[in-house]
Amino acid sequence: MEAADAVETIQREMTAFARRARASAGRLHPELSLVSYTLLGHLEESDGCRATDLAAHYALDKSTVSRQVVALERAGLIARRQDPGDHRVQVLHLTDAGRRILAQVTESRRTAFHERLAAWPAGDLERFARYLVRYNAWPDPAPEAD
Repeated sequence: MEAADAVETIQREMTAFARRARASAGRLHPELSLVSYTLLGHLEESDGCRATDLAAHYALDKSTVSRQVVALERAGLIARRQDPGDHRVQVLHLTDAGRRILAQVTESRRTAFHERLAAWPAGDLERFARYLVRYNAWPDPAPEAD
């Protein structure tokens, strides 16, 4: 396979992967879209942040993030708190319910990945993991291992 053909195959397969991820999000938890899951995960990792920070991080329009945030608030999965350093700023945090749902969905996704990759040889898994890290590190590529 030539490099140009390989790039086309990679693009096609990554698009299929993204479609499958979006479709599976609803099956894992009916209240949680892939976008909602992603935002909750970011809030957990960052221990809270402003809605404008979410918009900037994911290169989304502020109104798009605002709609998602309102939906997550109504569902009781996130809450706003005043920033102790600047009382004019509100910081989004996961609620206990948000943490529970995020943990459930994360565990379901982890199980699905383990099932899908169970028959792969360890060397293939290790190479695939390194390639994904390298791909996602762009434009600052990780050192080549293979």
